[in-house]
Amino acid sequence: MDIRTRKAIGCAGLLAYLAVYAVLAATLGAYLLPILPFWAELIFYAAAGIVWIFPLKPLFAWINRT
Repeated sequence: MDIRTRKAIGCAGLLAYLAVYAVLAATLGAYLLPILPFWAELIFYAAAGIVWIFPLKPLFAWINRT
């Protein structure tokens, strides 16, 4: 498979993953909003804003493979 095809597939996979992740994180955050105190909400949204990148490391490695 050539690099252009891998990049196109990887880009589509990345966009799909981000859409699903954003919906799940926002849904979970909205569900927890009435339960958690303000400081815990800040920690949740900060963690949700950072954690999304870690599962993508294998995808980026596959895209950049020669």
